[in-house]
Amino acid sequence: MDQKSTVQRDGGVLNVTGSIAIASRIFAPEPAAASFRLTALANALSRAGAHTVVITSTFDAAPEGVRGAVDENVVVRRFPVLRNRDGYVRGYLQYMSFDVPLAFRLLFARGIEAVVVEPPPTTAAVVRAVCAIRRIPYFYYAADIWADASTTVASGFVVRVVRALEGWGLRGARGVLSVSATVTRRLSELGISERVLEVGNGVDTELFSHEGAVHPHDAPYFLYAGTASEVHGATIFVDALRLVRQTHPHARIVFVGQGSDRSELEQRGAQLGDDAVEFLPRVPPARVAEMLRPAVASLASVKPGVGYDLAFPTKLYASVACGTPAVFAGAGPGAQFVADLDAGWVASYDCAEVAHAMTAALDAQRTESDRSALAVRAAKAVSITSIAHAGAQFIIDSTFDARASDEPPARNTTP
Repeated sequence: MDQKSTVQRDGGVLNVTGSIAIASRIFAPEPAAASFRLTALANALSRAGAHTVVITSTFDAAPEGVRGAVDENVVVRRFPVLRNRDGYVRGYLQYMSFDVPLAFRLLFARGIEAVVVEPPPTTAAVVRAVCAIRRIPYFYYAADIWADASTTVASGFVVRVVRALEGWGLRGARGVLSVSATVTRRLSELGISERVLEVGNGVDTELFSHEGAVHPHDAPYFLYAGTASEVHGATIFVDALRLVRQTHPHARIVFVGQGSDRSELEQRGAQLGDDAVEFLPRVPPARVAEMLRPAVASLASVKPGVGYDLAFPTKLYASVACGTPAVFAGAGPGAQFVADLDAGWVASYDCAEVAHAMTAALDAQRTESDRSALAVRAAKAVSITSIAHAGAQFIIDSTFDARASDEPPARNTTP
């Protein structure tokens, strides 16, 4: 892995021998919010001059040679892991199947100068231990607070263990990238306030854009794209659809993806008739964009009172970038995001209110001009490229500035 890179500095160029590694169980082209932000970060690091290596898992839907949106200069190294029945690396055994080989790969890989780690906390704990042995820094990409989320599905003992691992991983990091003001505030409450950079979050606005192919359809539909878990409470939309179809009998919902609530969603959807609710497996991001563009609106929710009201459904970014308005239900910062961007309808987590919002979306009949204007506003607010650039610069500065101060400044050889 030994490499020679050049990183731009205010006074010249710093020669960097080695790599910045990104350690994550999930990466492009696997469709997920983590894949989008880590792909953008890897590309930004590479474009800034740092040799970048991604250590991740194999993905069955991505044969060898399929790179997604990853720059050619980024090296992606994959190894097999256990996945659950839905195809996700989620669960204690699944995490262990990634974390144990990762420890050896990081420990014996040559030329790594820093590591960026994506949760779960078990992976962060492995990275902290290995980086301590190698005496190199690491950075924690905090997309959310896992211990808070685990309160909905785990025992008190497990939550305490997760919180201890997460806190240990966060405290040892040279820097923490936060995706939102809500996460930053929660980090501060947990005693992690220094070395935190709030970079925000976003989506690839070239992939998710108003212009492009559209999914063929013969009836108006709402699209729910992404994980449907106990945190999201997406069943509220199926229940609301029963009321919506009293005045709009052809309205439908299309669910794309998996999640712990999938079987419950299917059962409730079947009660509405064969054509009311459609379920599709995970599909490539480009296909999601095609399905978003003609949709009446996207659907996103965060179920209140389950211990994770700070969650932000990143599917909202993809929707508005395509110019598609959203119906948001429940708690968290998603409601403010939709309101600030004039991007759709907000409802409390109540069946009647959600049905009213969905009906309003059907009646609104936003024009192509309206959708184009929303996409333009979104491109300025949620472009993941600028977000990744800020994160990459923070990592590079924090990694190499100390060493650069001990080296003579590079001479400018420009005539």
